[in-house]
Amino acid sequence: MTTTTTTRARPAALTLTPSAEARIAHLMANAPEGAIGVKLSTPRRGCSGLAYSVDYVTEEVKFDEKIETPGGTFYVDGGSVLYLIGSTMDWVEDDFTAGFVFNNPNAKGSCGCGESFTV
Repeated sequence: MTTTTTTRARPAALTLTPSAEARIAHLMANAPEGAIGVKLSTPRRGCSGLAYSVDYVTEEVKFDEKIETPGGTFYVDGGSVLYLIGSTMDWVEDDFTAGFVFNNPNAKGSCGCGESFTV
């Protein structure tokens, strides 16, 4: 008896809106030399504990989640994936501000200024 194992692609840790993908494309079009993508991480900072940080990266890290977008590669820090599963990342601009906005079902609370969150 022969058994066959099939694998299926697992869904990405988070969903990027078309606006977020367009912003990643813009960032990559203006990236410093040596940048291979943009990476989201959740460093400890702010009054609620964790914050969202988006930075250029110059090398892949083994356990980072890799998401291919039309405008470039987007990485999610391997240590942050657990805090971000099921999240949606958007890019929002208005007359007063512009930035990535996260709809994170894992966040249990956030600080008043919106800079950090708790899980």
